[in-house]
Amino acid sequence: MKRALALAVLALLAVAPAASAATPAVYQNCTNLHRTYPHGLGQTTAKDHVTSGRPVTNFTKNNARFAQAMKYNKGLDRDRDHIACEKH
Repeated sequence: MKRALALAVLALLAVAPAASAATPAVYQNCTNLHRTYPHGLGQTTAKDHVTSGRPVTNFTKNNARFAQAMKYNKGLDRDRDHIACEKH
């Protein structure tokens, strides 16, 4: 009986997803990204490319999260300035 219970517990653990494995955030578009990062998400050394007006400087700076966002949707950084969905 104890052996059957132990095997059942092991079977459940093998099927259950790991609690520490975080699902990466996937942003389908800038509207979705702005819910988490209101002014955009960029690399720590990124500079906003603008032709008129002031460049955005208050975007979230995080290299790892920017790389993750670009892995799933490169279209979020259309002007390729290493800032996804910059917004004034």
